[in-house]
Amino acid sequence: MRLRLLFRRLTVSAPRMAVRSALPWPFRWAVLAIVFGFCAAIGLWAFEFGKDIAGLDRGFKEELLHARSELLALRGEILTLKEERDKAQSIANTAGTLLTSEKVAQEKLAAQNRQLEIDNRSLKDDLGFFEKLIPAAGVEGLAIRGLQAEVVNGREVKWQVLVIQASRNASEFSGRLELSFTGLLNGKPWTGVLPGGAQGLKLKQYGRVEGVFELPPQVLIKGVTAKVLDGAVTKAVQSIKL
Repeated sequence: MRLRLLFRRLTVSAPRMAVRSALPWPFRWAVLAIVFGFCAAIGLWAFEFGKDIAGLDRGFKEELLHARSELLALRGEILTLKEERDKAQSIANTAGTLLTSEKVAQEKLAAQNRQLEIDNRSLKDDLGFFEKLIPAAGVEGLAIRGLQAEVVNGREVKWQVLVIQASRNASEFSGRLELSFTGLLNGKPWTGVLPGGAQGLKLKQYGRVEGVFELPPQVLIKGVTAKVLDGAVTKAVQSIKL
């Protein structure tokens, strides 16, 4: 019986045996992790070593440094352009201010020049007026020293009459001023007077009367006549042609 059992164990029909490890499973996972980490480290070292041999890492670093230098250069150019733009803008603003100031100054000078021309014309008129007040040699009594008339806008006659008494200590004169206008209407002679007729006139040394006479349509004026009347007596008369 014992021999049969021993023979069975030594032959193919002997029972199977299972070999089990005595290591626990956490320790097994730790060993596997260490092995995988070691393999990854070797692979990374091999990759870096290959890059160094091929020169890829060096070229990338050189390109990176070159790009960085170009970026810095572009930033410098941008700052320079910005400073130049600010300077140009400042110059343009200053020039604009100067132009505006010059324009204002020119407008003021032009206004002053126009005012001076008006004042000069007024002074000339006053000078002419007072010159007319000077008695003429050999003239005594009442006289018309200035009769002026001009056509305005083709439809109106602006007139002015200056009457003086050349005598010193002359008494006040009270009379009338009569104006008549002559011209052509449709090729025929035409005569017109002031709408209200002769105007009252009072003066001691001198008197100035002025007004505007509206011409009828299609009238071409040729002359103006002024008369100073004392009742029915004509004291002075003067005519001008236009």
